Amino acid sequence: MKLHIDALDNEGRGVARNPEGKVVFVEGALPGEDAEVRIFKQGRKFDVGAAISITNHSPGRREPRCAHFGVCGGCATQHADERTQMAAKQRWLEDCLERIGKVKPETLLPIVYGDEWGYRHRARPSVRRVEKKGGVLVGFRERRSTYIADMRECPVLPDGVSRLLPHLRVLIERLSVRERVPQIEVAMGDNAIALVFRHLLPLTDADHIEFESFHEKHGVHVWLQPAGPDSAHPFAPKESDLWYALPEFDLKLHFRPTDFTQVNPAVNRILVSKAVQLLDPRPGERIADLFCGLGNFSLPLARRGAEVIGLEGSRELVERARANALANGLVAQFEVADLFKHGLEPFGRFDKLLLDPPREGAMEIVKALPAGAPRRIVYVSCDPATLARDAGVLVHTQGFRLVAAGVANMFPHTAHVESITLFER
Repeated sequence: MKLHIDALDNEGRGVARNPEGKVVFVEGALPGEDAEVRIFKQGRKFDVGAAISITNHSPGRREPRCAHFGVCGGCATQHADERTQMAAKQRWLEDCLERIGKVKPETLLPIVYGDEWGYRHRARPSVRRVEKKGGVLVGFRERRSTYIADMRECPVLPDGVSRLLPHLRVLIERLSVRERVPQIEVAMGDNAIALVFRHLLPLTDADHIEFESFHEKHGVHVWLQPAGPDSAHPFAPKESDLWYALPEFDLKLHFRPTDFTQVNPAVNRILVSKAVQLLDPRPGERIADLFCGLGNFSLPLARRGAEVIGLEGSRELVERARANALANGLVAQFEVADLFKHGLEPFGRFDKLLLDPPREGAMEIVKALPAGAPRRIVYVSCDPATLARDAGVLVHTQGFRLVAAGVANMFPHTAHVESITLFER
């Protein structure tokens, strides 16, 4: 079946219509192209297929850099250049705002670009021993599959991490528990690379020797995790401190490798700077940072002289945020709060808000905002659909204007859309 591709969807697939008008999502195709398509999934409302051949190639098409692209499910759009990827993400944000929230930004912010390769400082490759493929595999899951891609490199990981993939296969093959290591969590700070090995059975003395040797040879911090995330602990070296800097604000934020931190530190620095600029904190203003984590936005706001309170559901992250404030010589308040159930009333009146929720958004918060305050909100989102839903409430119920909106390339080559919006009343 030959189809003309009209757009990209929110998963990085081409969007077309067959002769009967039914929507077809086409993997590997870009807007403006004509593609010969093989349908592999049929549904009542839409079909899904893959491009077998392309004519009249898009000017935004390029050769994927990664040898595993198309098999590995980690990237969706390496065949599109950066501007094509970001134009699609900008359109998706605008479409969600208009279709779901019935709102339109007064201004579109410039797209935030960043390095396309070596950007991913957090990852969680899976591990599986497959005898038919020669032993242990370490990599991301294959596209549309539970199988693990047989990866030898990954160009979206920093070189120092990508080069470790073959060595990790060898290490795990030597362990007594090689059948019971399901994943490795990668976390990279400005100062070190940490690898957290999840193991489902106790380790032997010989296993400990292997991990110690791996640490000494490759210079990475080895952490072991025998149970849930709270069980993760440094093994080699015995003291493992990771941190990343926000130089514009003279800050150094410490974290554990199992803590939530942004995947892309370079774009995170730009996004923090943009958020502070848009919120425009002034000395003496009360500002709440909701879903504050370990202080990624709170501490830059405090550095500008505002009276900041960070609210977060994780007690461990609140403790980390408090420690980061102390280590950076700042006064900021951090409290544990379930922001999906409770509003801000117990914490008093705020002049401004910064919102950085998970994918679920912040519906309970925006519905419960009091009249008159806050007067300005900066909303950082990782899901355009829930952002648009919340934006509809802020504009049509709470009396805000959607002053500005834009996207940031936090996850190049994926369909993930990171955005930042400004609301005022």
